[in-house]
Amino acid sequence: MRVYLSGEIHTDWRERIVDAAKDLDVAFDGPVTDHAASDDCGVAIMGAEPDKFWHDQKGARLNAIRTRHGIEAADIVVVRFGEKYKQWNAAFDAGYAAALGKSLIVMHGDDHQHALKEVDAAALAVVKEPQQVVDILRYVQDGKLP
Repeated sequence: MRVYLSGEIHTDWRERIVDAAKDLDVAFDGPVTDHAASDDCGVAIMGAEPDKFWHDQKGARLNAIRTRHGIEAADIVVVRFGEKYKQWNAAFDAGYAAALGKSLIVMHGDDHQHALKEVDAAALAVVKEPQQVVDILRYVQDGKLP
């Protein structure tokens, strides 16, 4: 199974999933989680931009190549919404995955329930913790409950 881990980049939720799923036949992919590298990839590769808008556009477009490829290649897409930041990119990734008909798992705390109700409605599962994602992957792969 290929699983794309999208969304919040400021906590260790990805590592927790990958570590707990080591016994499963799962390949994980995701965005570049080094915030500075992700923001500056466009100008680092294609040249400096004096205008911040175009600086950001170059980075966003290069990151979109990686994100689109990862989501399109995935069997399952997991999108985590963190506590601290508004993650418009995570919402976009969830919508893109849903539009492609991907199996979508959304992860967030109770404080985002109302704001993410439409995103949650597109998901096949909504969870709060990384271990729940691993339990879903184990069930999908092996039919085993935790």
